[in-house]
Amino acid sequence: MNNKPEVWLRGPLDNMPGLLQPVAHALLQAREEIIELMNGFPFELLWERPNGLASPGFHLQHLSGVLDRLFTYARGEKLSQNQLDYLAAEGKPTGTIINVTILVERFNQQVDNALAELRKTDELTLTEPRTVGRAQLPSTVIGLYVHAAEHTMRHVGQLLVTVKILMLK
Repeated sequence: MNNKPEVWLRGPLDNMPGLLQPVAHALLQAREEIIELMNGFPFELLWERPNGLASPGFHLQHLSGVLDRLFTYARGEKLSQNQLDYLAAEGKPTGTIINVTILVERFNQQVDNALAELRKTDELTLTEPRTVGRAQLPSTVIGLYVHAAEHTMRHVGQLLVTVKILMLK
């Protein structure tokens, strides 16, 4: 068990714009919680859906994919075909070996990518309009970043509950 204070209580992150510190803190907190939670998690339970809940594998895939997609929208870009294919495959085991370690490493890499992008964000651009999805729904740069943080933490909570249920069996 981690005895350190939560990430947001450890002080500001170096080279991180002040207004984006809470987003970065949430992503780092999510990373720490996922690493601890998934340490030693059995492969055979990765795609289990207790009582119809989303599987741990889905949550781990979705956490990486949604960060990638939301940060793409924040840059004002459309999703690539690879991103759309990844979205369609979330929650589905593939023919290739996907284990807990690979999924956690993929999430860690996506957090690193997000932090690098946050660090280079000019705070003056945070209120610039952005659109989301095929429907081009309205948002802003900061709206997308904040949603990335809160959506990530929401799925971390769901993953925690699902893993705890599965480990009771």
